[in-house]
Amino acid sequence: MSEAPGTASFFQPRILLPFALVTLIWGSTWLVIRDQVGSVPPGWSVTWRFVLAGIAMAALAAAKRQPLRLTRDALPLIAAMGVFQFSANFQFVYAAEQHLTSGIVAVLFAFLMVPNAVFARAFLGQPVTRGFVWGSVVALSGIALLLLHEYRVAPPEGRVLLGVALTVGGILGASIANVLQAGERARRQPMLALLAWSMLFGAAFNAGLSWLLYGPPQFEPRWGYAGGIAYLAILGSVVTFPLYFRLVRELGPGRAAYNSVLVPIIAMLLSTLFEGYRWKVFAVAGVAVALAGLFIALRARSPSR
Repeated sequence: MSEAPGTASFFQPRILLPFALVTLIWGSTWLVIRDQVGSVPPGWSVTWRFVLAGIAMAALAAAKRQPLRLTRDALPLIAAMGVFQFSANFQFVYAAEQHLTSGIVAVLFAFLMVPNAVFARAFLGQPVTRGFVWGSVVALSGIALLLLHEYRVAPPEGRVLLGVALTVGGILGASIANVLQAGERARRQPMLALLAWSMLFGAAFNAGLSWLLYGPPQFEPRWGYAGGIAYLAILGSVVTFPLYFRLVRELGPGRAAYNSVLVPIIAMLLSTLFEGYRWKVFAVAGVAVALAGLFIALRARSPSR
């Protein structure tokens, strides 16, 4: 007997392994995104990412002999996914990194689970349990310690409040897309085809918006920049989004978004290896508390508990 949408147990290999893979890859993307925010306006970097990702996702669907044709009633969903997930989410995040360090943006994004749970309750009728609420409070307390540590170690310069506001915009864009992906209309569509067309729609929307804001297309002829686009498009998008949105459908948007608690921890571990990140008491305590909250919120098999 199949499980109801959003009620799958987290501690099953078919859930836990994709969750770990998505977390590891997205934890690494913050280092790459940081390099993308430079001579090329962020909007054009986002555009190139999803041009390549959309084409690669369509090629993956064809290789798996999955249909690329969608029903006409899928068009509003494609447009909404393209605008909220593959445009607003990333446009805001890339722009935020012009005002905040990538570590602070990554840490702030851990709050994705809050609007995900609220929107899933409001629009999908998925319950928010006491365990999830208490686990979230504990995990977010850990994230707050990490945020405090990041601010003390590398206080951002310039327009800090604007950076925070942009990050919140990215969080809301991602959250709306997560809830759309968990809905019944999205479940009726082939996953890879829906993602391919949504990415391509998002790329077209990004191109128009970027031309309006920054002028004609721009690209940096540097191997590091081109390699970063390829990494973010293939590993950071084509590999991860099908896995993540399957988790959204099986765990529910609130619990699936708990990867956003672990992503900044992974980002900091990688920063330790590649950027000389130094761990202090607040950082260690924040990681411990966030992991404890994660365990509390996800240990129940059903969100109705």
